[in-house]
Amino acid sequence: MELDHLAVTCGTLDAGVAAVEAALGVTLAPGGRHDHMGTHNRLLSLGPGLYLEVIAPDPAAPKPAWPRWFDLEARSGPPRLTHWICRADDLAAALAAAPRGAGRATDLARGPFRWRMAVPDTGRLPFDDTFPALIEWQAGGHPSERLPDAGCRLRRLVVTHPRAAEIAAALALNDPRVAFVAGPHKALAAEIDTPHGPRRLE
Repeated sequence: MELDHLAVTCGTLDAGVAAVEAALGVTLAPGGRHDHMGTHNRLLSLGPGLYLEVIAPDPAAPKPAWPRWFDLEARSGPPRLTHWICRADDLAAALAAAPRGAGRATDLARGPFRWRMAVPDTGRLPFDDTFPALIEWQAGGHPSERLPDAGCRLRRLVVTHPRAAEIAAALALNDPRVAFVAGPHKALAAEIDTPHGPRRLE
């Protein structure tokens, strides 16, 4: 299990991109559309094997007959960092070891990329939607390989939840950048080194 990417969710992609670019002082790269989920995104490299995604419902796409990922159906308020995604070499094995409700393996595509992702039937992940989404990349490589280097690197991802220790115990994740902190409310915060110095994204 490895940290794969971070997701900033928002009501509109333009609002999300503007918020992230203002927070980090860099320009996001183009992304694409996800036909199965009726969403679209923009991306930012965080170095080899890691990136940031800003994702929102695509107003030009038909609304799917199932809940969108990242609980986008219920999304309200300003853009914020709400989800994180971990990749596995064997998604089926990772799901077998994951908490109940981690999702159903779904085949997905965007442009040249092909992957399988665990998508919960409700759109919400375990631990109040704080458990990471699980992904297994297939054809097309990894998006980070095709993104321009904007000079940003993840220093630390802080996962806060009242049951943070249980989330950590449920993951075979050995990444010193990821910290699990017990707190009264769920929250994600990314500390990112940028060309303008360290910035915090929440």
